[in-house]
Amino acid sequence: MSDSLLEAIQTRSRALRSPKRFGQFAGVGIAGATVDNVVLVALVELTVLGPVVAKAISWELSIVVIFLINERWTFSNYGRLGARAFGRRFLRSNAVRFGGFLVTLSVLTILVYGFGVWYLAANLVGLALGFVVNYTCESLYTWKVHLE
Repeated sequence: MSDSLLEAIQTRSRALRSPKRFGQFAGVGIAGATVDNVVLVALVELTVLGPVVAKAISWELSIVVIFLINERWTFSNYGRLGARAFGRRFLRSNAVRFGGFLVTLSVLTILVYGFGVWYLAANLVGLALGFVVNYTCESLYTWKVHLE
């Protein structure tokens, strides 16, 4: 492994180990998970939507909430100012979180339809696994904390 690759890995690893930022991100994640689960339950219980379609809708609503809080609190010192930069971060965040969504949705689908787990419990397990993907990618790609 070349020195520059090793150095890049070490720099990114240090950026991810910020206890304060991790704690903030986790707190925001709890707020987002609350939005996600409340909307998921409402859509499944009050409409004809099944858990998978309801999850897609609840996910996007929670992503908007999570992005706005992270933008103003967790990563407020990162990224350029201005509407264009804000819009690019929002689009990157949605793209990044799509990976976390795929993890969550896969877990939900497998647990609900493969093992008969209650959809809300399956969603919580999926959210926990998707959190790791989201924290890593949001930190390094959306807000690029390793460059500051």
